[in-house]
Amino acid sequence: MKNEKEILYANACFPNYIRVNMKIKLYLTLLFSVAMLAAKAQTADTAKSVKDTVQVFKPVEVPPDFKGGFGKLLKFLSKNLKYPEKAREDNVQGRVIVSFVVERDGTLTGIKVIKSLSAETDAEALRLMAMSPAWNPGIQGGRPVRVQYSIPVSFNLSND
Repeated sequence: MKNEKEILYANACFPNYIRVNMKIKLYLTLLFSVAMLAAKAQTADTAKSVKDTVQVFKPVEVPPDFKGGFGKLLKFLSKNLKYPEKAREDNVQGRVIVSFVVERDGTLTGIKVIKSLSAETDAEALRLMAMSPAWNPGIQGGRPVRVQYSIPVSFNLSND
């Protein structure tokens, strides 16, 4: 009973203080809630961006491509390919399949041979892809993503 009288007295004497105090508590509660939601969203975005940097896609909405298109890729390969002398002497001909990841910035990483022809031709195919300029990255959901990609590098001797 005494508490009720004190509350009524406080309300009568300090009505604005109590209202302001309640508003401050409400404001602080809302501010804290918004901060928690923002932290949760930021954590989700961080987790999503970490996933994007780690996850490698294979099929994507827009696949990566060599800047300038397929014709420029063929021109780049033919201009820079140096047929290994030992492979030429041994009449080694065929294709080396090279696999790599086109990163979100278009650079190539994880370059490896998945179908070998000879040690010399494999090394040349790896050298060629390592010196490749940046590609146009693959796109998934409107954002550039890491994409696993493979191409054949052909070694053919002409009859000249």
